[in-house]
Amino acid sequence: MQIHQIKREHPNKSKKLVGRGGTRGKTSGKGTKGQKARAGRKLRPALRDTIKKLPKLRGYKNKAFRIKPTGVNLKALNVVATDGMIVNPITLLEMGLIKLSKGKLPKVKILGLGDITKKVNISGCEFSAAVKEKVEAAGGTIA
Repeated sequence: MQIHQIKREHPNKSKKLVGRGGTRGKTSGKGTKGQKARAGRKLRPALRDTIKKLPKLRGYKNKAFRIKPTGVNLKALNVVATDGMIVNPITLLEMGLIKLSKGKLPKVKILGLGDITKKVNISGCEFSAAVKEKVEAAGGTIA
């Protein structure tokens, strides 16, 4: 017996071909339609977009995470306040000048728009320099 006379015990398996030709049918092994089936497909990772937006969302010196105070003008305070009244966030809430934010008492800043003629004692609020001058000129105090 010579080498060219040896026969295999099991013949080679032949791959089944699709009627239109080629070895892979319909989706050519890509599995889907659209962008994912196209040649040279590259999907941008969604995380990259989020990471690129973070500096803009964060803002300069983390302004997005800073709690902004609710403003109350002296003009509005002069209408509802009485002489010798203690003005703080709780009394402003009772007077209806501020509202609860997310169920919590917000920070309050007294702003200098308008004038005040009544003696009021302001505490627990932020204020501008103009407010301090106007309140002390009217006989009130600021802490």
